[in-house]
Amino acid sequence: MRAVLTRVKSASVEIDGSIYSSIGSGFLVLLGVHQEDTEAEALKIADKICGLRIFEDENGKMNVNPADAGAELLIISQFTLFADCKSRRPGFSKAARPETAVPLYELVIAKCREKGFTVGTGVFAADMKVASVNDGPVTIILDTKEL
Repeated sequence: MRAVLTRVKSASVEIDGSIYSSIGSGFLVLLGVHQEDTEAEALKIADKICGLRIFEDENGKMNVNPADAGAELLIISQFTLFADCKSRRPGFSKAARPETAVPLYELVIAKCREKGFTVGTGVFAADMKVASVNDGPVTIILDTKEL
């Protein structure tokens, strides 16, 4: 599983011309599910997202976790994170099929909510317009194969 996690002042997702979900300060998470991912990867990445200390403390150091920072999460499915770009036209065969990806995407969301976070989402496979006001900017790439 891969996530591109951006610390934001605000973020939103628009579907069919209307705001579907929005958050204030927190993380915009673009989440990709690999064809070989299981619940173990979903639990691992949810734990990392909810515990990553990239908010600044009183000394300006990245040392505060999202819960203590009062962060919200906006988690958007993003199969293109597993694009194969060996040719000029990307292939997406490494991305999980919807029957695998949707339950794992929903598990990550559920685990983050269980930890007390307000979690906004997109709609799996919808045409979405995602907007964010990046904070820092701070952007971190997470890959469960490296965690």
